[in-house]
Amino acid sequence: MQSLKRAGDLRLDIAFLYGTLVPPSEVTVHYRHSRPIITLLLPSRKERCQFSVKPMLMTVGSFLQDVQKEDKGINSVTICTEDGAKISTGTMMDVLLRNNFKLIINDITYHVQPPARDEISSEHVTEMDDIKSLVHSLYAALHLEDHQLQKERELLQKLDTLREQLQPFEQVKAELKRTAEAKSTRLLWVGLALLSTQGGALAWLTWWVYSWDIMEPVTYFITYGSAMAFYAYFILTKQDSVYPDAKDRQFLNYFYRKAGKQHFDVDQYNRIKEDLAETENNLRRLRDPLQLRLPIQQISEEKD
Repeated sequence: MQSLKRAGDLRLDIAFLYGTLVPPSEVTVHYRHSRPIITLLLPSRKERCQFSVKPMLMTVGSFLQDVQKEDKGINSVTICTEDGAKISTGTMMDVLLRNNFKLIINDITYHVQPPARDEISSEHVTEMDDIKSLVHSLYAALHLEDHQLQKERELLQKLDTLREQLQPFEQVKAELKRTAEAKSTRLLWVGLALLSTQGGALAWLTWWVYSWDIMEPVTYFITYGSAMAFYAYFILTKQDSVYPDAKDRQFLNYFYRKAGKQHFDVDQYNRIKEDLAETENNLRRLRDPLQLRLPIQQISEEKD
């Protein structure tokens, strides 16, 4: 009676009480087969409805859309924290169900208290890992052949495409290689001719024009000058003055010079060759019986 006297009006006090109280059982969360089930009262149909939630795949926004689709009389529905902060629609339901929250449907607030989840034991985790491994093995055993055939067709198609792209490059490369080989070989013969001419000139000067006493210092300085030339070649090229290496260097020099004139893209040619080699390697690995887990064929010994 004392509280009624302080309120002043009984009707206003009753309206105030019934306008703010919400039955605590209108929104509940319980777990069934390790999956959360949210039960709430639909405002238009006045009936309880259960929503199965996938915590790791479902977001708050998708859950709110499911609630609005179930009851067309819901104009607005949001989820907030206990202190009134709105929760983003992109938040995963697994994060939401870890703490208490508020579900606001048509300006009516429901306080939701998810039950505490038990920690998964290590034995259960090991069992789940074994099941996942078994499912993966079954899937691989059932779909390995189809996947292998599809991958083989893709690699063969890619192989044909690369070979078609490489064919015009190979024709131009063969012509460039033949020209560069001819020029480098001609350069070797020119070097041999120069050395022969030098040897003949020194012999003529030694025995017919002058004596060995005069030509000995000349041959010494010619030899010393040749050593300086070879040393300069090493400084400029960072290679030893070996005849095969020098020939290869001149071959590449002629090849790249001629390729630039004929607009032969060496970098693109190398990329296609690398892709072709990688594709052939992948196709070879794909056809390997060990990769396909096929039984090893027994080798029958030949009888004498």
